[in-house]
Amino acid sequence: MNTFGRLFRITTFGESHGAGIGVVIDGLPGDLPISVEAIQRALARRRPGQSAYTTPRNEPDTVQVLSGLYQGRTIGAPLTLWIPNQDTRSEDYEEIARAFRPSHADFTYTVKYKHTDPRGGGRSSARETAARVAAGAVALQLLEHLYPDIRILAWTSAIGPYQSDCIPHSHEEVEASPVRCPDPVISAHMEAYLAQLIAEGDTTGGIVSAQVTGIPPGLGEPIYDKLPARLAYAMMSINAVKGFEIGSGFKGTQMKGSEHNDPFVRTEEGAIRPATNHAGGVLGGISTGAPLYFRVAFKPIATIRRPQT
Repeated sequence: MNTFGRLFRITTFGESHGAGIGVVIDGLPGDLPISVEAIQRALARRRPGQSAYTTPRNEPDTVQVLSGLYQGRTIGAPLTLWIPNQDTRSEDYEEIARAFRPSHADFTYTVKYKHTDPRGGGRSSARETAARVAAGAVALQLLEHLYPDIRILAWTSAIGPYQSDCIPHSHEEVEASPVRCPDPVISAHMEAYLAQLIAEGDTTGGIVSAQVTGIPPGLGEPIYDKLPARLAYAMMSINAVKGFEIGSGFKGTQMKGSEHNDPFVRTEEGAIRPATNHAGGVLGGISTGAPLYFRVAFKPIATIRRPQT
């Protein structure tokens, strides 16, 4: 399926080397102000070709609104966003169209669908995430309307062997680094390592960490629709993602229960909250009111310049 969500539902469409990438958003209330400029700013952060560390593909990623918005406000109809592709260079894929590339989805797509578009990986390309970013920028504006206290911050916490436990306090700390790692020392090591890999024609994996504050307690369901289960479902659907953990995650398996337990305290405002946060802001699949903390692991990008068999 190409659809995610229930109350706020997105359906992405388009291929890496097709006419463009798009998303249809259902569930937005009417008369909600939507800033197209904010969507464009989010796409500008994601846009490829901005540094030596990303794909050289240079796309302007100019978003167009096809439906659902009039005079800057939603009209209750599906909001459709379209991002044209311009820098495709499909001729680069003519030779590899006759062979399956190592660790690419060419093979599995062909087995499943029989006839596929090999140019740029089609739907398995990271190009698909442009539609998610556009939808995320809309979701953020809806959140600001419904839950103005919620703050979302994501950053690079690992690239290859270099990892940082630093948790930033602002977007400015993250954006100050070319690799979006808020730890200046580790960031420098990451940059040097990436430069080495580029010279070798190789790639590496990494980890993105995220923290969401201001979430009210009580969000989520107890069994199949647990908050972390839905979150993991969304994160694991991103191309190249190989792992997800929340709170202490896999490190928690090495702790004693007496170390891992989060005791409850009463805040100055009178609210009950956990004093520590090994659970990552969730107990029994339901939010506790503490910061939601999770990490997402990405495998090395399979497209490399080194010769392969």
